[in-house]
Amino acid sequence: MGRETKARVRVAVVQAGSVPWDTAASLARLDYWAGEAAAAGAELVVFPEAFIGGYPKGLDFGVTVGRRTEAGRRLFARYAAGAVEDVAALGAVAAERGVWLVAGAIEREGGTLYCTVFYLRPDGTVAGKHRKVMPTAMERLIWGAGDGSTLGVVETPLGRVGAAICWESYMPQLRLALYGQGVELYCAPTVDDRETWLPTMRHIAMEGRCFVLSACQWQRPGEWGEIAGGSVIVDPLGQVLAGPKRDGEGLLVADLEMGKIREAQFDLDVVGHYGRPDLFRLTVNRQVQRSVDGD
Repeated sequence: MGRETKARVRVAVVQAGSVPWDTAASLARLDYWAGEAAAAGAELVVFPEAFIGGYPKGLDFGVTVGRRTEAGRRLFARYAAGAVEDVAALGAVAAERGVWLVAGAIEREGGTLYCTVFYLRPDGTVAGKHRKVMPTAMERLIWGAGDGSTLGVVETPLGRVGAAICWESYMPQLRLALYGQGVELYCAPTVDDRETWLPTMRHIAMEGRCFVLSACQWQRPGEWGEIAGGSVIVDPLGQVLAGPKRDGEGLLVADLEMGKIREAQFDLDVVGHYGRPDLFRLTVNRQVQRSVDGD
């Protein structure tokens, strides 16, 4: 017997921005948009990268090669204060709105911040999380790198849900790791607002024979730099179902015919009949990596 999932799933992608330096206000915005999505009948709602905690575009935290400043240290401490250590507030939103929630947040563990996606069930419990494995460029100043222990998919009644955060979608091995776990709803939270993002999302949908749901922040110019959106929903043959949205904040909603995945796999399954394990094989280290092991 195969898995039983719904034949049709209504999803929503949220294009909105964080409130700089104000986690409580950003949580209120998340609740508002989750409510709008639920009112539209969405069962799964995807939010952008770093929606809670924020993406401080344009800040340099006082860093040049070989030098840090006291002002930059204070700015980092202020940013770290807005990160989350638990996701009870996110769970409360998912439960109140009765939706599966895929939400980007800055997570704090010990002295390190991580760019993380959390998966919340409609009852408010945590189904899983994924930490970004490779922060891009200057992001490495403020975020640590996740390990393979969170590089997985979540089984839901809607399908297998997985996430690649922003430029993780440019990592072929990471994409293949998700394909190998049968990802069906490939979530791509991002702040990449360039025109090149759309062809990337279409390529991944076609390559993975999966639905791609990309949520990008939309941020007005201000203390943190402008982010222009570009959120999109794509089907397994690369057809754009909604978006790309570039006219401000808002929702993209689409009804996904889950049978389209099987139809698309007729002529391409990169981890199945279109693979060559005799030539190529990917090994993924899913072990938790710790600096200190002890009782």
